[in-house]
Amino acid sequence: MLSKEFIEKMKERLLKEKESLEKRLAGFTQKNKNVKDDYDAKFPEYGDDDDENAGEVATYSDNLSLERSLEKALRDINKSLERIERGTYGICKYCGKEIGEERLEARPVSGACVECKEKLTKNR
Repeated sequence: MLSKEFIEKMKERLLKEKESLEKRLAGFTQKNKNVKDDYDAKFPEYGDDDDENAGEVATYSDNLSLERSLEKALRDINKSLERIERGTYGICKYCGKEIGEERLEARPVSGACVECKEKLTKNR
């Protein structure tokens, strides 16, 4: 069973990472007021020349991809924080066994033990 100290340490790590992700997202997106953990990339305005328009589209496209990636990471963190609050953090959502501390240290948002994750990735 995971110790309270370990869970608290993971909670602090998750909260720091959440804050970092939200700051990064705030740099190029606006938070969607209607949907939790959803952000909308801002379309940059460089000017009206063709090369400026092409730059706007390229930047916006890159920002959309980054937005999706950061939003997924943020959702994973929020799910982990919810599991901590419910008392289910560190328990595999598939088999119900404890997820090892080493796995959680390496990937604090893990919701599956190594064995179940391996089975899932083999079946893809």
